[in-house]
Amino acid sequence: MPIVIDIDVQLARKKMSVGDFAAAIGISPANVAVLKNGRAKAVRFTTLDAICRVLECQPGDILRWVADPETEGTGA
Repeated sequence: MPIVIDIDVQLARKKMSVGDFAAAIGISPANVAVLKNGRAKAVRFTTLDAICRVLECQPGDILRWVADPETEGTGA
């Protein structure tokens, strides 16, 4: 997927565990793992707001776009 979620970097910067992070933003540790492993298909703005509030960051600090080599240059 061309959208990558870099939560690990911000968690390390804040020295926060996944469990503490999950509790602080109101989702399960399993759902944090889905975000971290790139398996999420969508993120609610309320969840993104909570992530940024807890990690004291901007959405661009945790979300980045990476070109997909399979669709690069195909117009897809």
